[in-house]
Amino acid sequence: MSFPPSSSPLPAGGARPLNLPFDPIERAAETWREKFGPSSAMAAVTSIMRAHQILLAQLDALLKPYDLTFARYEALVLLTFSRTGALPLSKIGERLMVHPTSVTNTVDRLERSGLVKRMRNPRDGRGVLAHITEEGRGVVARATADLMNAGFGMGMYGDADLDAMFDLLKTLRVAAGDFSV
Repeated sequence: MSFPPSSSPLPAGGARPLNLPFDPIERAAETWREKFGPSSAMAAVTSIMRAHQILLAQLDALLKPYDLTFARYEALVLLTFSRTGALPLSKIGERLMVHPTSVTNTVDRLERSGLVKRMRNPRDGRGVLAHITEEGRGVVARATADLMNAGFGMGMYGDADLDAMFDLLKTLRVAAGDFSV
């Protein structure tokens, strides 16, 4: 389902929708060009950063009824993707591309909510695994249905646009060393 920006049922990010009579990023790009020169990269980066704010606010609002943030949701989904429903905390950090402290905090919150339990790694007896609980699997299923129904906040785009966006951003991720092609 697609919504024009002003009628979206989800918060736009920040405290409220801005509903400005002009595009502040486009205006900044014009001023940038006058003062510093080419502004395409600055405008693109600023747009990506604003899109990140908007999407994170929308996704977190959809996940709030489940006492989840998008970061905690991603960790739960990752655990559902594993064969055993469990992964070492280090693997979670690696796959989600986040700092070990963030993984620890995320798993702490999920464990307090009863969605994950920690257990010793049976392979080495020293490491710790995060294991998704049945309650966690149920929350993932319900939350995923809500996110899918909302098009992950990207319902205003068609599949071709989304694929093109993914490819454009993949180039940036490869250049940053996330992975090699």
